[in-house]
Amino acid sequence: MAELRIRDDRANGRLEAFEDDTYVGVIVYFVLTVEPHALVAVHTVVEDGHEGKGVAGALVREFYTIAAGEGVPVVPLCPYAAAWAERHPDEAPVAPSEVARAAGLQLRATPDLW
Repeated sequence: MAELRIRDDRANGRLEAFEDDTYVGVIVYFVLTVEPHALVAVHTVVEDGHEGKGVAGALVREFYTIAAGEGVPVVPLCPYAAAWAERHPDEAPVAPSEVARAAGLQLRATPDLW
């Protein structure tokens, strides 16, 4: 695999992966607007021809790293991110249940954004 570069486009809720200059994947997410804040992963997508190279796992790992750096939990509503978190409990602490509930409510309140 070519060198993977990950870029956080917070304004658009996208954590994007590039191999050299080629776009190869994304986590679509939002920031929970109520206290306590959290990063909420909604979708993880890897472009055709780039599956099986570790792109999705690298994106989710970086997503958790960003959240840890900001001192906020991650709510993995995306099935891939949730499965990754279950396989990597040492890197993916479970968000408090009240934060997960608030994330679900915010997602349902703004479905057109995702």
